[in-house]
Amino acid sequence: MPPHKPSSTIPRPEPVTAALPAFTGYRDLLGLVRQLSSLRGCAQPIRLAGQRTEIDAFTGEILRELKSEELPAGHLLVRCANRRTTRCPSCAELYRQDTYQLIAAGLRGGKKIPDQVATHPRVFATLTAPSYGPVHGRRVNGSTRCRCGRTHDNGDPLLGTPLDPERYDYTGAVLWNAHAPALWARFMLHLRRTIAAVAGVPQRLLSKVARVSYAKVAEYQQRGLIHFHAVIRLDGPGGPYTPPPAWATPEVLTDVIRIAATRAHVDGPKVNGRVRSFDFGAQIDTRIIRFTAFQAGTTITEGKVAGYVAKYATKGTDAATGTLDHRLKKITGLWSESVPEHAARMIRTAWALGNRDDLKHLNLRKWAHMLGFRGHFSTKTRVYSTTLGALRAARAAWHRRHTAPPSPTTLVIARWAYDGTGLTPDFERLAALIGGGPAREQAVTACA
Repeated sequence: MPPHKPSSTIPRPEPVTAALPAFTGYRDLLGLVRQLSSLRGCAQPIRLAGQRTEIDAFTGEILRELKSEELPAGHLLVRCANRRTTRCPSCAELYRQDTYQLIAAGLRGGKKIPDQVATHPRVFATLTAPSYGPVHGRRVNGSTRCRCGRTHDNGDPLLGTPLDPERYDYTGAVLWNAHAPALWARFMLHLRRTIAAVAGVPQRLLSKVARVSYAKVAEYQQRGLIHFHAVIRLDGPGGPYTPPPAWATPEVLTDVIRIAATRAHVDGPKVNGRVRSFDFGAQIDTRIIRFTAFQAGTTITEGKVAGYVAKYATKGTDAATGTLDHRLKKITGLWSESVPEHAARMIRTAWALGNRDDLKHLNLRKWAHMLGFRGHFSTKTRVYSTTLGALRAARAAWHRRHTAPPSPTTLVIARWAYDGTGLTPDFERLAALIGGGPAREQAVTACA
């Protein structure tokens, strides 16, 4: 079968009159409303071309046939499932809700995780990057006055930018972002070593006594450097299904997190005659997560922690630094982008470093728009709780239960090919009008 070639444009109908919106020229307006409503507000749906045919396996009779060109929109439209709020708020919100359920299940149970997990030691830790030069801030050494002598309001574009850009270590900042995932892995190694020392067992036998699990999210600070928010939990040898040993307390977990964070270290490359090495910054924040039923009114509750982590799972560099949410094919493409100078210098630094043979393994040009960071924004250990895949599978199973399945003797043949992303301006206007709600569909029906 020859490969499908994506179409460059989507067929658009001629408007009835120049005074009416273009989408009134569609004959099946109600069907178009239903198809766009099924996207539930997706801003960049994926267009698929092809067909789906249901055939009786015994007689060969075609029972049902669906062709993309016969659909009201001319394509099969599916949600983009992008996690970035800047790209698709609707799909990002679904991702945020799934992440919330994932984090919350590891804190208080649910989703096949026992409720007793809420009694295990749990700590909310924040690990930051070191300083690569003084930057404008709202609070400096306990004072609300910045080093520049001014008091910055929240939202001031100067916040996070260097006081002296010419002396700021942009190379170190970009390389720290690039090595941040490896530094986290080294932190977890030291964390398990330290817990094993507290338990009085070799590290290779730690799994027989206790198990460490976590869920973390990466967030960009206004200065363009990554820091990690993590929920770290200490379980028994069976994970969330077994109680931790008697010596495992939240206070012990807090102490070993701080010790492991100060010991974590990654050797870096030699750049411009200077050997680089990477550690976490001095600002290490650890807060015990209390069981809500026991500590009413505490500020560090399970729900707040889950909501805080889930919020940052849908954000990227654009949220803090105002930089790009897409890759650059050429560095000259940065000229046409509206990017603050501090972020632009970090991007240019990453692009320049990406040309070095000894740094090719970091793929800095590929991740220049991420200021060098090339890790996953949201990760967790396998035993922490459920998975995003399990949540999506449960949602798909629910839809299957509420949809009439084909007969067991029915053969389904489907062939779909990617044909593009996004909607035409006409479809975008109609999608914004209906909003995916049944009330809007009824209103459009009445007008038609």
